[in-house]
Amino acid sequence: MENTRATSLPALWFMFSIVLVALNLRPSMAAVGPLLPVIRVDIPLSFSLASLLTMLPVMAMGLAMFVGLRVSQQLGDQRTVVFSLLIIGVATVSRLFLDSAAELILSAVLAGIGIALIQALMPALIKSRFSDHVALSMGLYVTSIMGGAAIAASFSPLVMQRTGSWRMGLAIWAVLAVLALLFWGTQRAGMPTLDSKTSSNVSFFANSRAWLLAIFFGLSTASYTCVLAWLAPYYVEKGWSEQHAGLLLGFLTAMEVLSGLLTPVIANRNRDRRNVLMVLLTLIIAGFSGLILSPQHLSLIWPCLLGLGIGGLFPMSLIVSLDHLDNPLRAGGLTAFVQGIGYLIAGLSPLLAGIIRDQLGSFEWAWWSLTAVMVLMMLMVLRFNPRHYTRHIH
Repeated sequence: MENTRATSLPALWFMFSIVLVALNLRPSMAAVGPLLPVIRVDIPLSFSLASLLTMLPVMAMGLAMFVGLRVSQQLGDQRTVVFSLLIIGVATVSRLFLDSAAELILSAVLAGIGIALIQALMPALIKSRFSDHVALSMGLYVTSIMGGAAIAASFSPLVMQRTGSWRMGLAIWAVLAVLALLFWGTQRAGMPTLDSKTSSNVSFFANSRAWLLAIFFGLSTASYTCVLAWLAPYYVEKGWSEQHAGLLLGFLTAMEVLSGLLTPVIANRNRDRRNVLMVLLTLIIAGFSGLILSPQHLSLIWPCLLGLGIGGLFPMSLIVSLDHLDNPLRAGGLTAFVQGIGYLIAGLSPLLAGIIRDQLGSFEWAWWSLTAVMVLMMLMVLRFNPRHYTRHIH
């Protein structure tokens, strides 16, 4: 399709609609952590079982990624987003009527499928519409995803406190789906359409660089999902109230939003993203170290460092994947593969952390494990020399 100037009114309206859609892609998971202590009083959940509330939707996201682009080619891009928002909205509002752990987990999985269909499609749409501003547009999109998490983590405890119901604290975020549906519906006339004649069915399973990108994305997202699931319960165990722990998680995700906006702007100056990635990984290592060694002192510094690191790493891992291919649909196919494998990897981290907590009685070893993962990722970053991209994927 023809690229529209990113500063034109239709393009800005389209970007605003993308932001509203993206706000729906994390509240179904982010709202759970701060309310988990109260949920566990009402519905018996071990930490391992509670981890499934984050793990299974992330795994569902990973599996659904592999069919996301095909679904959009069958339904059309417009209807795919509408269909996905409806799934997310129904899954979220159903939490008003939950009575068991199985129903709560099922609602999370259903939301995960809707989330995946959108996330498989959006990078290709963004590269197609904003080909000259991919890093900035992806940064805004991914930042909006994290913004949705920040809003849900911060205000779910407040909603629960005001209404006296944790179910309402989880279900209220269906309002975001309704809002996104209203604005996305106005895109019908000016909606960009991906060129389906260009094959997106090329398999990346045999490509070693695609696997490296997928593992890198998976490990970066593992830190995100694990912190999202367990930071608030970790501080509740340290004696904090659910509301204060939720606000701390909200502060962390606010730092993610800030970094998600600023990092792509900084990285946009140079196609070689390695220095930026190294700085982000260093921030995460410092954040996890502080969380372990001094959680009660300078308690705002560690979530700040983690948020700045994780918030930048999330969009940058997708931007590096998009850098490898110029064709929007093929680049979208690559990012769908990267996210598919990556979310399957990332989905295991909350479960492993929950098991560690059940077995060892503390989350500290989970934070140490993630610190070691960040060091491994530093070695992987050395491979991302843009001059060699066409040699690996073409």
